[in-house]
Amino acid sequence: MNAMTDCELQNIDPDDIGDVLVKVEKSFDIKFRGTELMHISTFGELCDHITNKIQLDHSSDCTNQQAFYKLREAIASTAQIDSKTITVNTVLTDIFPKHSRRLTVKKLERHLGFKLDILRPPFWLTLILAIFYVASLAGIYFNWPIGLTGLVFSHTSLWIAHKTGKVLDLQTVGQLAKKMTAENYLKSRRNPTTCNKIEIEKVLTDLFSSELYLDKSKLTREAKLA
Repeated sequence: MNAMTDCELQNIDPDDIGDVLVKVEKSFDIKFRGTELMHISTFGELCDHITNKIQLDHSSDCTNQQAFYKLREAIASTAQIDSKTITVNTVLTDIFPKHSRRLTVKKLERHLGFKLDILRPPFWLTLILAIFYVASLAGIYFNWPIGLTGLVFSHTSLWIAHKTGKVLDLQTVGQLAKKMTAENYLKSRRNPTTCNKIEIEKVLTDLFSSELYLDKSKLTREAKLA
Protein backbone atom coordinates (compact mmCIF):
# COMPACT_ATOMS: atom_id res chain seq x y z
CA MET A 1 0.00 0.00 0.00
CA ASN A 2 1.24 3.49 -0.83
CA ALA A 3 2.33 5.25 2.35
CA MET A 4 0.54 8.38 1.18
CA THR A 5 -2.73 6.48 1.46
CA ASP A 6 -2.45 6.54 5.23
CA CYS A 7 -1.38 10.17 5.36
CA GLU A 8 -4.27 11.41 3.23
CA LEU A 9 -6.93 10.41 5.75
CA GLN A 10 -4.82 10.61 8.90
CA ASN A 11 -4.07 14.29 8.31
CA ILE A 12 -7.74 15.27 8.05
CA ASP A 13 -9.01 17.34 10.98
CA PRO A 14 -11.04 15.04 13.30
CA ASP A 15 -13.77 17.69 13.42
CA ASP A 16 -14.13 17.48 9.63
CA ILE A 17 -14.43 13.69 9.83
CA GLY A 18 -17.01 14.21 12.59
CA ASP A 19 -19.03 16.46 10.28
CA VAL A 20 -19.07 13.72 7.64
CA LEU A 21 -20.18 11.16 10.21
CA VAL A 22 -23.13 13.42 11.06
CA LYS A 23 -24.11 13.26 7.38
CA VAL A 24 -23.71 9.48 7.47
CA GLU A 25 -26.13 9.32 10.43
CA LYS A 26 -28.68 11.40 8.54
CA SER A 27 -28.28 9.52 5.27
CA PHE A 28 -28.67 6.04 6.77
CA ASP A 29 -30.89 6.98 9.72
CA ILE A 30 -28.44 5.66 12.32
CA LYS A 31 -26.85 7.12 15.45
CA PHE A 32 -23.32 6.70 16.75
CA ARG A 33 -23.29 6.45 20.55
CA GLY A 34 -20.52 7.62 22.89
CA THR A 35 -17.23 5.84 22.22
CA GLU A 36 -18.77 3.44 19.73
CA LEU A 37 -16.21 4.22 17.04
CA MET A 38 -13.13 4.33 19.27
CA HIS A 39 -11.99 0.87 18.16
CA ILE A 40 -12.24 1.77 14.45
CA SER A 41 -8.79 2.37 12.94
CA THR A 42 -9.25 2.05 9.17
CA PHE A 43 -11.74 3.24 6.60
CA GLY A 44 -12.64 -0.37 5.77
CA GLU A 45 -13.48 -1.10 9.40
CA LEU A 46 -15.65 2.01 9.49
CA CYS A 47 -17.52 0.92 6.34
CA ASP A 48 -18.08 -2.57 7.79
CA HIS A 49 -19.29 -1.14 11.09
CA ILE A 50 -21.78 1.18 9.39
CA THR A 51 -23.01 -1.60 7.10
CA ASN A 52 -23.61 -3.90 10.08
CA LYS A 53 -25.27 -1.09 12.01
CA ILE A 54 -27.96 -0.58 9.36
CA GLN A 55 -30.65 -2.98 10.51
CA LEU A 56 -32.66 -3.17 7.30
CA ASP A 57 -33.47 -6.01 4.92
CA HIS A 58 -31.01 -6.39 2.07
CA SER A 59 -32.20 -5.71 -1.47
CA SER A 60 -29.90 -5.94 -4.48
CA ASP A 61 -31.44 -3.03 -6.40
CA CYS A 62 -29.31 0.00 -7.30
CA THR A 63 -29.97 3.08 -5.15
CA ASN A 64 -28.20 5.49 -7.50
CA GLN A 65 -30.51 4.41 -10.32
CA GLN A 66 -33.56 4.86 -8.12
CA ALA A 67 -32.31 8.28 -7.04
CA PHE A 68 -32.04 9.30 -10.69
CA TYR A 69 -35.61 8.25 -11.48
CA LYS A 70 -36.91 9.97 -8.36
CA LEU A 71 -34.97 13.11 -9.24
CA ARG A 72 -36.10 13.01 -12.87
CA GLU A 73 -39.76 12.79 -11.85
CA ALA A 74 -39.33 15.64 -9.35
CA ILE A 75 -37.59 17.88 -11.90
CA ALA A 76 -40.24 17.16 -14.52
CA SER A 77 -42.99 18.05 -12.05
CA THR A 78 -41.47 21.21 -10.56
CA ALA A 79 -39.74 22.64 -13.65
CA GLN A 80 -42.51 21.64 -16.08
CA ILE A 81 -40.15 19.59 -18.27
CA ASP A 82 -40.89 16.38 -20.15
CA SER A 83 -39.23 13.65 -18.07
CA LYS A 84 -38.22 11.79 -21.25
CA THR A 85 -35.85 14.62 -22.12
CA ILE A 86 -33.98 14.33 -18.81
CA THR A 87 -30.94 12.04 -18.81
CA VAL A 88 -27.95 11.58 -16.50
CA ASN A 89 -26.03 13.95 -18.79
CA THR A 90 -28.64 16.72 -18.77
CA VAL A 91 -26.92 19.96 -17.72
CA LEU A 92 -28.33 21.48 -14.53
CA THR A 93 -27.92 25.07 -15.74
CA ASP A 94 -30.37 24.24 -18.55
CA ILE A 95 -32.94 23.08 -16.00
CA PHE A 96 -32.31 25.81 -13.46
CA PRO A 97 -31.89 29.18 -15.25
CA LYS A 98 -30.04 31.67 -13.09
CA HIS A 99 -32.86 34.23 -12.77
CA SER A 100 -35.18 31.70 -11.07
CA ARG A 101 -32.63 29.17 -9.82
CA ARG A 102 -33.12 29.48 -6.07
CA LEU A 103 -36.91 29.34 -6.34
CA THR A 104 -36.82 26.30 -8.64
CA VAL A 105 -34.36 24.44 -6.44
CA LYS A 106 -36.50 25.16 -3.36
CA LYS A 107 -39.56 23.74 -5.16
CA LEU A 108 -37.53 20.67 -6.10
CA GLU A 109 -36.40 20.20 -2.49
CA ARG A 110 -39.96 20.44 -1.22
CA HIS A 111 -41.04 17.83 -3.76
CA LEU A 112 -38.23 15.46 -2.77
CA GLY A 113 -38.65 16.07 0.95
CA PHE A 114 -35.03 16.94 1.74
CA LYS A 115 -32.36 19.58 1.12
CA LEU A 116 -29.99 19.24 -1.84
CA ASP A 117 -27.45 21.93 -0.86
CA ILE A 118 -26.29 22.54 -4.42
CA LEU A 119 -26.19 26.35 -4.47
CA ARG A 120 -23.38 28.54 -3.18
CA PRO A 121 -22.06 32.09 -3.60
CA PRO A 122 -19.25 32.83 -6.10
CA PHE A 123 -15.88 31.55 -4.93
CA TRP A 124 -14.28 35.01 -5.21
CA LEU A 125 -16.90 36.49 -2.85
CA THR A 126 -16.45 33.73 -0.28
CA LEU A 127 -12.67 34.16 -0.45
CA ILE A 128 -12.82 37.95 0.03
CA LEU A 129 -15.18 37.67 3.00
CA ALA A 130 -13.09 34.88 4.55
CA ILE A 131 -9.94 37.01 4.26
CA PHE A 132 -11.79 39.97 5.76
CA TYR A 133 -12.96 37.73 8.63
CA VAL A 134 -9.41 36.58 9.39
CA ALA A 135 -8.12 40.17 9.17
CA SER A 136 -10.86 41.34 11.55
CA LEU A 137 -9.99 38.56 13.96
CA ALA A 138 -6.37 39.69 13.99
CA GLY A 139 -7.48 43.33 14.26
CA ILE A 140 -9.15 42.67 17.62
CA TYR A 141 -5.68 42.61 19.22
CA PHE A 142 -4.95 46.14 17.94
CA ASN A 143 -8.34 47.84 18.05
CA TRP A 144 -11.05 45.57 19.42
CA PRO A 145 -14.11 47.73 18.54
CA ILE A 146 -13.11 47.92 14.87
CA GLY A 147 -12.04 44.27 14.81
CA LEU A 148 -15.31 43.15 16.41
CA THR A 149 -17.32 45.23 13.94
CA GLY A 150 -15.41 43.61 11.10
CA LEU A 151 -16.12 40.13 12.48
CA VAL A 152 -19.84 40.81 12.73
CA PHE A 153 -19.91 42.30 9.22
CA SER A 154 -17.97 39.46 7.59
CA HIS A 155 -19.92 36.76 9.44
CA THR A 156 -23.25 38.33 8.50
CA SER A 157 -22.14 38.84 4.91
CA LEU A 158 -21.03 35.20 4.60
CA TRP A 159 -24.41 34.07 5.95
CA ILE A 160 -26.30 36.28 3.47
CA ALA A 161 -24.03 35.17 0.62
CA HIS A 162 -24.77 31.52 1.27
CA LYS A 163 -28.49 32.22 1.59
CA THR A 164 -28.61 34.05 -1.74
CA GLY A 165 -25.90 32.24 -3.74
CA LYS A 166 -26.88 30.94 -7.17
CA VAL A 167 -23.73 29.12 -8.29
CA LEU A 168 -24.35 25.41 -8.89
CA ASP A 169 -21.91 23.02 -7.25
CA LEU A 170 -22.67 20.25 -9.76
CA GLN A 171 -22.97 20.09 -13.52
CA THR A 172 -25.31 17.25 -14.46
CA VAL A 173 -28.43 15.44 -13.28
CA GLY A 174 -26.37 12.27 -12.88
CA GLN A 175 -23.99 14.00 -10.49
CA LEU A 176 -26.93 15.31 -8.47
CA ALA A 177 -28.45 11.82 -8.27
CA LYS A 178 -25.12 10.53 -6.96
CA LYS A 179 -25.05 13.28 -4.32
CA MET A 180 -28.60 12.39 -3.31
CA THR A 181 -27.60 8.75 -2.86
CA ALA A 182 -24.66 9.67 -0.65
CA GLU A 183 -26.37 12.28 1.52
CA ASN A 184 -29.95 10.95 1.58
CA TYR A 185 -29.50 7.25 0.95
CA LEU A 186 -32.72 5.87 2.41
CA LYS A 187 -34.89 8.72 1.14
CA SER A 188 -33.49 8.17 -2.36
CA ARG A 189 -34.63 4.55 -2.42
CA ARG A 190 -37.94 3.30 -3.75
CA ASN A 191 -38.39 1.33 -0.53
CA PRO A 192 -36.67 3.15 2.37
CA THR A 193 -37.14 0.15 4.65
CA THR A 194 -34.52 -1.81 2.67
CA CYS A 195 -30.92 -1.19 1.65
CA ASN A 196 -28.34 -2.69 -0.67
CA LYS A 197 -25.53 -3.58 1.72
CA ILE A 198 -23.20 -4.42 -1.15
CA GLU A 199 -23.14 -0.82 -2.38
CA ILE A 200 -22.82 0.96 0.99
CA GLU A 201 -19.01 1.01 0.99
CA LYS A 202 -19.00 2.68 -2.43
CA VAL A 203 -21.58 5.23 -1.24
CA LEU A 204 -19.44 6.01 1.82
CA THR A 205 -16.33 6.33 -0.36
CA ASP A 206 -18.14 8.86 -2.56
CA LEU A 207 -19.34 10.82 0.49
CA PHE A 208 -15.99 10.92 2.29
CA SER A 209 -14.00 11.74 -0.85
CA SER A 210 -16.30 14.60 -1.88
CA GLU A 211 -16.72 16.09 1.59
CA LEU A 212 -13.03 15.84 2.55
CA TYR A 213 -11.62 16.51 -0.94
CA LEU A 214 -9.79 13.19 -1.02
CA ASP A 215 -8.59 11.24 -4.03
CA LYS A 216 -10.80 8.13 -4.24
CA SER A 217 -7.83 6.02 -5.32
CA LYS A 218 -6.20 6.77 -1.96
CA LEU A 219 -9.35 6.18 0.09
CA THR A 220 -8.80 2.43 0.36
CA ARG A 221 -10.03 0.03 3.02
CA GLU A 222 -6.57 0.19 4.59
CA ALA A 223 -6.54 3.99 4.88
CA LYS A 224 -5.91 4.89 8.52
CA LEU A 225 -8.41 7.02 10.41
CA ALA A 226 -6.10 7.70 13.35
